[in-house]
Amino acid sequence: MTPWLRGLDARDRALLACCALSPSCAPTARRFWLTITHAGGARASIGVCLASLLFPAVTLTTAWRALLLLGVSHAVVQLVKRTVGRPRPSAQLPIEAIVAVPDRFSFPSGHACAAMAVAVGFAAAFPTLTVPLLVLAWLIGFSRVMLGVHYPGDVLIGQAIALATAYPLLR
Repeated sequence: MTPWLRGLDARDRALLACCALSPSCAPTARRFWLTITHAGGARASIGVCLASLLFPAVTLTTAWRALLLLGVSHAVVQLVKRTVGRPRPSAQLPIEAIVAVPDRFSFPSGHACAAMAVAVGFAAAFPTLTVPLLVLAWLIGFSRVMLGVHYPGDVLIGQAIALATAYPLLR
């Protein structure tokens, strides 16, 4: 690992240590972050795209684009995860994950990518909702750090993958 990457890794670990909840945290904080994090899971992400069709303002094209963006960005995340193979924080540090980890790889965050992909997909169709959608996507990503299952850099790169994937798909 180059000195530059070692420095980034050290900062990532330090930020995680500052942000991650302890297992003895307040139950309300635990419930809040668990609720937020589940909004970035596969069921919720796919469910939001499909349930959006119940609203008259959402067209089939809008829902399809959000689903397509979700699928393409997820494929990229999985490819990068298996290529890089960065272990989860709980496998390397004295930090206990407060939620079940979906796999053994940390980099990049699939939840953060999924939340950002869906947010950007719908924000493109409904510009007035851009800020709340992006704030929610950011909170979902940050929840992964708070719960001790991702480093902050994992979340940022997951969100960046969603944005990079969105650019050609939403043009």
